[in-house]
Order: sequence, then C-alpha cells, then structure tokens
Amino acid sequence: MPLLVSCKKEVAQAEHEGDLAEKTEAGKVDLWLTDPANAVLFKQQSTQLIFGETANQHPNITVDTSETFQTMDGFGYTLTGGSAMLLNRMSAADRTKLLQELFSTEGTGIGVNYLRLSIGASDLSNSVFSYNDLPAGQTDPNMNKFDLGPDRADLIPVLKEILAINPDIKLMGSPWSPPTWMKTNNGSIGGSLKPEFYDAYARYFVRYVQEMAAEGIRIDAITIQNEPLHPGNNPSLLMLAPEQAQFIKQSLGPAFRTAGINTKIIIYDHNADRVDYPISILNDPEARQYIDGSAFHLYGGSIDALSQVYEAHPDKNLYFTEQWVGAPGNLAGDLHWHTKNLIIGATRNWCKTVLEWNLAADANQDPHTEGGCTECLGAITIDNKGITRNPAYYVVAHAAKFVRDGSVRVASNLPSALPNVAFRSPSGQKVLIVLNDGQTTMTFNIQFNGKSVTTSLARGAVGTYVW
Repeated sequence: MPLLVSCKKEVAQAEHEGDLAEKTEAGKVDLWLTDPANAVLFKQQSTQLIFGETANQHPNITVDTSETFQTMDGFGYTLTGGSAMLLNRMSAADRTKLLQELFSTEGTGIGVNYLRLSIGASDLSNSVFSYNDLPAGQTDPNMNKFDLGPDRADLIPVLKEILAINPDIKLMGSPWSPPTWMKTNNGSIGGSLKPEFYDAYARYFVRYVQEMAAEGIRIDAITIQNEPLHPGNNPSLLMLAPEQAQFIKQSLGPAFRTAGINTKIIIYDHNADRVDYPISILNDPEARQYIDGSAFHLYGGSIDALSQVYEAHPDKNLYFTEQWVGAPGNLAGDLHWHTKNLIIGATRNWCKTVLEWNLAADANQDPHTEGGCTECLGAITIDNKGITRNPAYYVVAHAAKFVRDGSVRVASNLPSALPNVAFRSPSGQKVLIVLNDGQTTMTFNIQFNGKSVTTSLARGAVGTYVW
C-alpha cells in the first residue's frame, strides 16, 4: 500500500475512533498498578475511581482526545532463538498456559501484540547460523540452498502456537549478519557486505519473507541490520549509512517490489545518539521511496532525539525495537527507567512500537552464542523451578494489555514529576500510563471532558488508568 494512502487510512480511522470515544460518557476508571516498594505487581485495584466534579489543589493530568499523534502497532519483546528453544522444551500444558498469559488479553493475560525475530541467529541463539551456510569458497547468489533450517526446530513451532492465540500479532524480522560468504571477512563477527552480493542478499530477504509466509507466518516489517554500527557482537555486521542506502535503492527495494512483497523496510535499528544515520538515508530520494521508517535502541543518546528524525521526515514512521535489562535485574530501578524512557518517552517521541530485549532466558542468562550477551535478563526466566517474571515483563504489561494495535496516541500534559502518555484504543477506551517520578507519594487529578478523578501513586509506582 502506498504510504500516502496508508496515512490517509490512519487519519480516517483516528477520526472515526474519536467520534466513538466522544459518545462515551466518562465514568468508572480501572487502575492497574505496579508498586515495587509495596510488592504490587501489575494488579487491578479495587479502589473506586469515578469521574465527577473535583476541586482541589493537586496537579492535573488533562487528557485531550481531540489532538492525535501516531497510530500504534504494539508492545512486546524479541522472541530470540534461545527464547523459543526454552519455550519449546517446556511441557505442552505449561507452555500453553504461559503463552496464554503472555499473548492473550483475557483475565491476567498481558496481551503482547508485537514480536521481533532474528533473521538467522542473534547473539541469544545457542549457535551462529544463517539460512544459507556454505563450505568455505562456495557461493549461492540465486539462493538455491536457502533453508529456514534451524528455525524449524523451535522458533516456527512456538510462533504457530502464539499465532493461534493472537492471529493479529505483528512480527518484525532483523538480521544480525548475512551469510558469511557474502562478507568482506568471511566471518560471523563484523566485516561488511560485499557490493557484489547486494542482489544476492536482497534475494535472501525475499526468500525469508516468502518462506515464513508459506509457514503461515506473516512478516510485517524487516530492519536491514541490527546495530549496524556495532560490529563486535557475534554475529554482527558493519553497515555504514551510505552502504545501507545503496543496498536499499539498488537491490532490496526493487527486489521486494518485483516480488510483490509489502513487508515494511525499516532502516538503522541502533542507538539514539546517531540520528544522522537514518536522516541521511531518508534524504536520499531513491532510497526513501522504499522505506517505511527508522528503528532505535537506547544504549546511547537521549530518547527525545528521535523527534529530530520525525521532524526531518514526518511522513516516515519511528519504531523502538530493543532495550535490555541487565541481570539480575532491579524491579524498582528498571521499572522506573524503562517506563520513563521507553513506554512514555519513546511513544511521546513518535514511536509506533516499544520492544524489550528479550522474551526469555534461563537462570544463567543462557543460551547465547560465544561472545554474545552473558547478562541479558529475559522478561521471564524459565528453569526447572518454573517461571520467574522479571522487570521487562511488567514494563511491557502496563502498555500491551490495553494499548492495542490501532490505538492512537492522544494529548496529555506533563505536570512536574508525573511523566505520562495517553492513548485512545480502537474501541474508544482511553488509556493513561503514569509514573510517579517524585520522591514521595503523589496525589493528582486526571481530567477528561470537563470531569476529574483524584488518584495517588507511591514513589516509583506505575499506574495504567483505563476508562
């Protein structure tokens, strides 16, 4: 679908949802709370919160659904090869119960609605592989030997179970490295993509999308390269901005167009300290015609830098695709930082997704490749003791359960020490996520359509308010 038509559809959808929302009288407000200091872990509260006439001196968060911003795609995790392996080794009954909790919105389900996958191995796979590994000295530019291979053991079966729970979940694929025979150093770590294999690598992406579709798995978007300015991981690739632009306009974009593939092409997929990288590619008219938007991590830079990319190219989308929690994790600190910078910060700076790294690991933060991340704490820990829910589980839960695909970010002001973000769902529900960034319990008002409700959050607590 042409981007202009897509944008018009989003605007029309937002206007329709607005009509529905304004017909709904403000009334009862549901609160889902995580309060680390008081051991409250994403629990619906029984406190009666009703919009009415309120007069007090507390700060006001005013939600205004008449002012709209980006339409959301979803919140979730990277389903690494290691995550899939651990899930697939569970008993069928235990795995079904856990996947229902993660991907359903029913009951206590947290409703994860977006997943990032690695195209080939990531550093949190149990071994390094691509879908076209060959003996030294051999090449296969026509992809005659392409094979999803290792993904058939764990990833594809788990994905099919997830899709049975949520058929509408969106999936993004990201490569950590091309096949080594395409690279300047013939190795999994670092090196660059040889220009003579640009067309071959484009065919590799085409086959990936087509082969996953043949399995009943639709890839909504791909990024060109995970962390293209970090060639020290295993696997990894150095891909400078001019190379990425050339690859897209010369090979990948035309290959997708010829094959009739509408999977979105997303650039960069790295830190917020180098917004010049995506901007420079989007400044190239030949490349930008194929590009949906840019993806970001926050291991460097400031989240508000993302708005510079939006302002330079407001017709292109932004995605937040990765942030890790370091083992062993600290719920109070991690919940605070990730909610403030990602759930609130990334969405207020135009991101359509917020994805945490990664879904699952064992008690030793395994599996990973040799040289891969040894301290990446999964959103859940799976071991012989059962399931442990870690900080990223609660961070994502506060948004994913209620901010569904197609929700629109709406305006809300920012009182001191109360960072927040508001959305309107496709059904017309309003969702407000608030962090108490202060040093003491804070009491404040939520205002909507001339009515108010008074509520409180303890220091460091996060509340999702739904009405």
